[in-house]
Amino acid sequence: MPWRKRSGFEGWSEMRGSKRVVLVTVMLLLGACATSSYAYDFWQWFKARFSRASLPALQSGKERFRVEIVTEGLESPWAITSVPDGRVFILERPGRMRLFRDGQIDSSLIKGVPRVAYEGQGGLLDMALHPQYERNSFVYLAYTVNTEGGMMTRVARFRDTPQGLTEPKVIFPGVLGGDKAKHFGSRLRFGIDGKLYITLGERGEGRRAQDLMDLNGKTLRLNDDGSIPSDNPFVGRADARSEIFSYGHRNSQGMAIQPGTGFIFQTEHGPSWNDAPGGGDEVNIVEAVKNYGWPVIHHLATKEGMISPLLEYTPAVAPAGAMFYTGHAFPSWKGNLFFTALVGHSLFRIELDGGNVLGQEVLLRDQYGRLRDVAQGPDGLIYVITSDTDAYGPGREGGDRLLRLIPVQ
Repeated sequence: MPWRKRSGFEGWSEMRGSKRVVLVTVMLLLGACATSSYAYDFWQWFKARFSRASLPALQSGKERFRVEIVTEGLESPWAITSVPDGRVFILERPGRMRLFRDGQIDSSLIKGVPRVAYEGQGGLLDMALHPQYERNSFVYLAYTVNTEGGMMTRVARFRDTPQGLTEPKVIFPGVLGGDKAKHFGSRLRFGIDGKLYITLGERGEGRRAQDLMDLNGKTLRLNDDGSIPSDNPFVGRADARSEIFSYGHRNSQGMAIQPGTGFIFQTEHGPSWNDAPGGGDEVNIVEAVKNYGWPVIHHLATKEGMISPLLEYTPAVAPAGAMFYTGHAFPSWKGNLFFTALVGHSLFRIELDGGNVLGQEVLLRDQYGRLRDVAQGPDGLIYVITSDTDAYGPGREGGDRLLRLIPVQ
């Protein structure tokens, strides 16, 4: 049985009786005043918030490193993707692709990037390489567009050429969006089965995550050309969309495929008090047909037929981009899951044995601001982008930064 992270208040047992009474009374009042929405269960938050941490804390041990600020001046970067030929692409939400190569940022922008709807959490959001990229040069972009049905997530395929992105082909046009410019999800990864997995948030409307005729709040599974695989779990059902792989998701902003097992790991933002008590951020292993509960359950709650998180974080850390490390620069970290945290201002390292969590280490804590995405570079080093210049950040006069972790002997 995997460990669960339950970070919270550690001094409950030492609190004087009168203070406990006052605190519990306040909490009862808050619970009584909470919305009647079935997502807003105060006691789920209470149990998570006041449980002791049970996940073993790891130390880097022999892996010593320094952090290099490679460049700054980025505007709301959202994703970082490396290419086997040594290039690293950085996606900025306003709709720009920046290129890092030969130790510096190219001053020119990549041509052929589609026009995006840059609003709220929308914009240019992710990039994935085709499994046979070195033969076909196909890349996939996830981005938001404005339509008569509202903002929605679109996925298109391009050919990466020296002249820029060419041969655009929309493989997922999007589905009915909403009037809230939030919870787009939009992470792209190819699984070991060669299928494209796409995360879609529930657009701030929790009920959509449980509606199998609505693609929002789901993980989708498509062929590389956008067609629907015949072995998708809901194919042939009249009461469900055939694109769906898993459901019950709030807003998954990180996804990574575990080498060897092919397990699909996702990071997911928990509620923000307007839809349920705060915290409850998650790391999940996402499987076909499974229901991950939102908004029926959250935090550490359980319910028959629904999946509780592998890792849960209360107070919130706001988990974002994720990757598995497979390089040689940090040999003892090989096979570890890394994910960035926005509110947590940290890079989390999770040591795993298949789907079982052995422990975690928190790196870069409160040193570089909000961290948005993490990727392994072609050089085997770890690259991280910050996220202080988006609508939710504090702002930074010098712009956001590209960081690089370099081993120190």
